[in-house]
Amino acid sequence: MRFTLLLALLALATACRVAPLRPRPMEPVEPPPAPKVGDEIVVCGERVSIGAPVVLWTQFPGYDSYQLVPDPAAKKDLQPGEAPPMVLAYEPGRSRKLGDGMAEVLVAPASRDRASLAAVVDQFVLHYDVCGVSRTCHKVLRERGLSVHFMLDVDGTIYQTMDLADTAWHATKSNPRSIGIEIANMGAYPSKAAPVFAEWYARDDAGTYLRLPERLRGGGVRTEGFVGRPARQELVSGTIQKTVYHQYDFTPEQYASLAKLSAALCRALPRIQPDAPRDAQGKVTNAVLSDAEWERFRGILGHYHVQLNKQDPGPAFDWEFFLRLVREELRPPAP
Repeated sequence: MRFTLLLALLALATACRVAPLRPRPMEPVEPPPAPKVGDEIVVCGERVSIGAPVVLWTQFPGYDSYQLVPDPAAKKDLQPGEAPPMVLAYEPGRSRKLGDGMAEVLVAPASRDRASLAAVVDQFVLHYDVCGVSRTCHKVLRERGLSVHFMLDVDGTIYQTMDLADTAWHATKSNPRSIGIEIANMGAYPSKAAPVFAEWYARDDAGTYLRLPERLRGGGVRTEGFVGRPARQELVSGTIQKTVYHQYDFTPEQYASLAKLSAALCRALPRIQPDAPRDAQGKVTNAVLSDAEWERFRGILGHYHVQLNKQDPGPAFDWEFFLRLVREELRPPAP
């Protein structure tokens, strides 16, 4: 009996040496299902329906401006292998700088008081992102330590990255009193032969279309198989800040979503008027506002209206068409 048991133990030990146990391959992990895209933005913690597709920063695959970013200002002073400090890329709440270097709080951080926000915010600033798609835009903003409340992708999807109660860093002096949006578009250039046009745009039997570079692997555009086409097929030329620029138009999907968002902001924050800065002839101005004009203006404006060194949203942005859409959205339904 003992001899038989000894042989069995020896056989078991030999078997373990010859055929060791191997780790089982892990089963592939499926990503969590994307929640149904809604049509609500967040204003002071309250959901507001706008009638256009919205992905919030709390949803997959949203973009979150509340996450800390490496401090861009510290990079030049870092030693090899040293990590930069992590900092905010926005300001909690809303405040106004006073002459003595102090700040007056206008909207408290994490405020749920929409009335206080509505008393402060009276501008909606439009940018183009020069990134082409919102996924790249968010990456670039984080690298630069900047933020924006909304990003509008080529398929008309709106990504909200933070509550409107908080201050995004997107338009210098307008930041405390404004909401900002980055519209996906490769921007405007002084030359019609700018290389970016040949890289990003092509033509087929239906006309001009947006051709995302292969390196972007679809660019994170939410609508599968989406083919973006500029609202106007040819390059648009126009003068901004006394310089002639050329640009391809935004997509119809972007105009439609932007109009619905703008109308919703005008309702939620009534100091934002559904109009842009105009000259004495009633045309939307194509240059930076003076300090006095900027101080008085309440409504929707381009980044170039705020800063002399900016051209966005560019000469291709069809202001009159867009503002007509906004007013149609604001028009009461027929009885």
